[in-house]
Amino acid sequence: MFIRELHDCEEFIAGDNCLLREILHPDKEDLALRYSLAHAVVKPDDTTWAHRLRTSEVYYIIEGEGIMHINGEDAPVRPGSTVYIPPQAIQSITNSGKYDLKFICIVDPAWRREDEEIV
Repeated sequence: MFIRELHDCEEFIAGDNCLLREILHPDKEDLALRYSLAHAVVKPDDTTWAHRLRTSEVYYIIEGEGIMHINGEDAPVRPGSTVYIPPQAIQSITNSGKYDLKFICIVDPAWRREDEEIV
């Protein structure tokens, strides 16, 4: 059985400038996974840097309010919102609320630094 607690995952600033904790990654644990799973935080009034991945990504909003930006389209997101981000889409997210915007990121196949480009 494999269980990981979020507070046991090191927090760091990701390439898009959000606070990130990588929860699961097939290159870091002996797990039969294709995807990576991370927890992200964007502070109030902050926007992540515009970036794109070669792979698809999914955000699942846990707490807070924000505006998702994908390829020039903007849409509000809130707890319970799920966002599909296609490969090569230029994306960012803005925290439009008063509290931290928290969400889960799933990247499939698993995130690799060389698959991300800040634009």
